[in-house]
Amino acid sequence: MEVKIGFEVHLQLRTERKLYCDCPTNYAEVPPNTNVCPICTGMPGAKPMRPNRAAVEAAVEISLMLGCRVRTGEPLHILRKHYDYPDLPSGYQRTSVPLAVEGVLEGVRIREVHLEEDPGQYDPVSGTVDFNRSGIPLVEIVTEPDLRSPEEARRFLRLLTRVLEYTGRVRPEAGGAMRADVNVSLEGGGRVEVKNINSVKGAYRALKFELQRQAERLRRGQGVSRETRAYLESQMITVPMRAKELEEDYRYIPDPDLPPILLGEELVEEVRRRMVEPPHLRERRLVERYGIPLQAARVITSERELADLFERVAGEVDPLLAADWFRTKLKKVLNYLGLRAGEVGFSAGQLLSLLKMVESGRISREQGELVLRELVRRPEDPERILLRLGLSPLREGELEELVGRVLEENREAVQDYLGGRKEALNFLTGKVVGASGGRADPREVVRILRERLEGLRGRD
Repeated sequence: MEVKIGFEVHLQLRTERKLYCDCPTNYAEVPPNTNVCPICTGMPGAKPMRPNRAAVEAAVEISLMLGCRVRTGEPLHILRKHYDYPDLPSGYQRTSVPLAVEGVLEGVRIREVHLEEDPGQYDPVSGTVDFNRSGIPLVEIVTEPDLRSPEEARRFLRLLTRVLEYTGRVRPEAGGAMRADVNVSLEGGGRVEVKNINSVKGAYRALKFELQRQAERLRRGQGVSRETRAYLESQMITVPMRAKELEEDYRYIPDPDLPPILLGEELVEEVRRRMVEPPHLRERRLVERYGIPLQAARVITSERELADLFERVAGEVDPLLAADWFRTKLKKVLNYLGLRAGEVGFSAGQLLSLLKMVESGRISREQGELVLRELVRRPEDPERILLRLGLSPLREGELEELVGRVLEENREAVQDYLGGRKEALNFLTGKVVGASGGRADPREVVRILRERLEGLRGRD
């Protein structure tokens, strides 16, 4: 039974002021109903200002990151979308016609990208509305129904979130809590829109439930009606809201108070020149340029700052070593401390110094990981961290001396090894590492011990 899934994703844009007025956008940091004016509260007679240029440029950049064709040289009207809800005092929401169309992200077609204003925040329990959020600029991304399973949908939303975070154009506090509407249908049933989805995990769970619900209705011959449903996150179910609206139900009209937006090729090219490389394209380039595994490239490009850091060190050390450390050790430390790569205080040079120590064998991987943890917590020169931790590297020739002394002091274990008891090698390795105060790399110790012991065997 064919499944069709498409998304309408809304995220707040990072701007200093609202879309049609000069009110600030830091609505989460101030008391309710303080970042407001007659424009963003829809007072009679209040006229909107021209759209915030920063918001328009942000929508253009996001469109380009998604491979869309920006509609230049034609009037792009701002429409009034009419509906009644307590957080919308004017009775309509301003939304643009598509600013860009015909994009694609990893095989999923992007139908169109819109610019619109956020409504207020209505609390149905208390019956109050906070209009601080009203008028915050939003970008709306509409996909074609190209996804075929909840797993595909989850993977797509994760990638889309990563692309949007790369631009730096969406509000950080909104990046992890997108608002998405999902359209889902099974072959033989009507299309159902599910609202009230605020996370990737929520979208996945809503789709799992909704597809099961629709399949069961079709199996029983009850049919699936075209409708709008709400996702109840606490119960992980969907419930009916209303019959599905059609476009004509919203009575779209061009806003008579706003001239249309006219995007020029010059603006688009200016945005294109300064925008960053999209993460899905950067992932492929890292694999091709540095020869690192795809899984490592995927982890490295999960954060723009992490990928930037990797490219600053990968040209100076073995890229495979750097990729392994980024994917496993550095990412693990950051996750444990609840940090993102952009929040670390150490420099690329300090990290490079540490990786070179590991690459050259001056310190073991285990020692390097201890230094890395301290580097993230209290950034300073790795050499100073080694001294502070009492992990100064072995002097040249010191390891050879330690191996010789251990072999001399443990002749019985040497004879056991020569007699075929391979576990004696582990015993001797532990003795050498212990004699070094934990500074010796066990892998290097094993290599030297084998050479010495096999040399003894050859003399017998």
